[in-house]
Amino acid sequence: MEISSKEYTHFFSNNTILPVDRSSFKSESSASKEKQSCCGGIKIFLGALSFVYFAKALSGSYLKSTITQIERRFDIPSSLVGIIDGSFEIGNLLIIILVSYFGAKLHRPRIIGAGCLIMSAGTFLIAMPQFFMGRYRYERFPSTVNSTVNISPCLQDKSQTPLSALEKSQAKINAGCEKEAGSSMWIYVLLGNLLRGIGETPIQPLGITYIDDYAIEENAALYIGCVQTVAIIGPIFGFLLGSLCAKLYVDIGFVDLDSVTITQKDVQWVGAWWLGYLIAGVISILAGIPFWFLPKQLPKPEGRKDSSTSSEQSKFIIEDNKDRHKSYQQQEKIAEMAKGKSLDFLSWLLNFFPSLKSLFGNPVYILYLCASIIQFNSLIGMVTYKPKYIEQQYGQTSSKTNFVIGLINIPAVAFGIFSGGLIMKKFRIGVLGAAKLSLGSSFFGYLLLVSLFAMGCENSEVAGLTVSYHGTKQMTDHEQALFSECNSGCSCSKNDWDPICGENGVTYISACLAGCQASNGSGKNTVFFNCSCVGTFESSQSSSAVVGPCQKGNECPKMFLYFLVISVITSYTLSVGGTPGYILLLRCIKPHLKSFALGIYTLAIRVLAGIPAPVYFGVAIDTTCLKWGSKRCGGRGACRLYDSSALRYVYLGLTLVLGTVSIFFSVAVLWVLRKRSSPPDETLSANGERGTCGTKSRKDNFVNSDCLIQSTYWPEKETRL
Repeated sequence: MEISSKEYTHFFSNNTILPVDRSSFKSESSASKEKQSCCGGIKIFLGALSFVYFAKALSGSYLKSTITQIERRFDIPSSLVGIIDGSFEIGNLLIIILVSYFGAKLHRPRIIGAGCLIMSAGTFLIAMPQFFMGRYRYERFPSTVNSTVNISPCLQDKSQTPLSALEKSQAKINAGCEKEAGSSMWIYVLLGNLLRGIGETPIQPLGITYIDDYAIEENAALYIGCVQTVAIIGPIFGFLLGSLCAKLYVDIGFVDLDSVTITQKDVQWVGAWWLGYLIAGVISILAGIPFWFLPKQLPKPEGRKDSSTSSEQSKFIIEDNKDRHKSYQQQEKIAEMAKGKSLDFLSWLLNFFPSLKSLFGNPVYILYLCASIIQFNSLIGMVTYKPKYIEQQYGQTSSKTNFVIGLINIPAVAFGIFSGGLIMKKFRIGVLGAAKLSLGSSFFGYLLLVSLFAMGCENSEVAGLTVSYHGTKQMTDHEQALFSECNSGCSCSKNDWDPICGENGVTYISACLAGCQASNGSGKNTVFFNCSCVGTFESSQSSSAVVGPCQKGNECPKMFLYFLVISVITSYTLSVGGTPGYILLLRCIKPHLKSFALGIYTLAIRVLAGIPAPVYFGVAIDTTCLKWGSKRCGGRGACRLYDSSALRYVYLGLTLVLGTVSIFFSVAVLWVLRKRSSPPDETLSANGERGTCGTKSRKDNFVNSDCLIQSTYWPEKETRL
């Protein structure tokens, strides 16, 4: 049997008398080359994996930045957008067990490469509806190109009814209208996001274990930390890309931009949301290419070759046999391998339920799991609809909202996670201290969140919705209040949304409902005259109006700045507790159950928080809508106007209630830890009983603990704002 060069080196190093000859120099030289090859290989894999983490974080955060764009483009409510957002987690859950169990036995780099291809295919699929559903149509008064011709918005007879109204009335009669292109195209977005979840699944478990298997032990933590650091950069570029695409009109390159009569501040504006998905898809393809050329295995580092703690993967993978064997010997080995896999799976199955019982019998683990599930419900819901909240509450454009989140909020989260780990290391904090730090972070973070209730803007003055046509606060039924004496002579539709801003600072749903008798100009420069409703307003001195809604109150820009400051501080404060909480999770369980406990924890977060939170947050936000848009074929579309006060109380209130409940569970965790804590010279053991490991010993071993290796990762941290 051929002996490797490393075995020669090991053999000669154990002899006290070693003659100097050429063979020793050759063995040392080959060992040095093997070490360089190992280091070079793992560094190439590290660079490739870092790029993949960047790509998946970029595409995930870009989806968050396009939530409102997708809602408007497909004319769907927020609750349906929540289902689309949660489909990523569903796709991830579909194959997570298969990937985790069988992935370690196969060619891990190529599985990651295949995952990147699937992820890119899903990203491209999300963008595909743009090319099949026709041009984007928004509601606008049909002005004329010839500015010398006047058109009366207040139509006195049906023969003058604009095309939009005729189309809607005829569409209700047409039975096949709902089947028109674009009516259900949002399903492709959902399926694309589902594919993204499937493709992303193998990246984290297989990539991290590959590094842990073939990196030098003292470098493993550094390498994994580098990967997670790059993952934080991804969302920054994702939101900045969202900001750039939101500035561009949705049909850029397909229509004459001079003919577009809406601006970025209009609630009907849709940016080029599809363009970012094409860019993210290309990046995902490029990120997956290197993995197809990486080896199945790398040379084991010298210090880890004989280690008894080798990875589980090494028990299953059979090295390629360089020598030729007889066919019956190959069949015998295959049979033995299959038998070994069957026995291993049976052993895993027999140990599953006792391990599960042991985990759920640990009060610290189960209480922390409950606290995390509820807190992640709060955070996921808040992050998903944060862009929408800023746009609707403070009247900001989608482009500016994404820019602010990407450039301010996400760096604050990254700094908070880093600060939490630094505090843990600097002060050598133990289990009890980690619980206190995590609780304090949550408490002060949600306490700061309370102050945001006072930093909102008042409702925009919209005639017939938030104020009456005479200037008083609107309290009656909205649909009936849209009509008044001033527009009674006009043939207006209550379903239209084509807002104009009167000289009195009040927004009117349409020029027809404002009672305007004449118009001049075209497109964005259209001016309406002799508007009877504008003239009857108590503070009115003129009866003209211009295209587009009126701006929010003068205090709103100032409130937005206050919101940004408090939001950044809140993001930082909540993120500080991420690493201590993760360390607490790792230390409250038995060492041999650590991987299993993390798997159950991640599964529970995804199923009970990642999937439902965007849905019920969206349903709650939909209840605050004052004016729904109408689809061309009839039926309810996307919301055009929200009640600012109700939106603020629902969005922040739901976040705060969930956060408060999670704090109570965190207090229970701290209470159990204190109750079971031993004297100062002892700490809590892995099974929740008094341990023999002293505090000093525990603190000294903290830096070198494998807990620290994984402490930089916590589920979905890239988007926790």
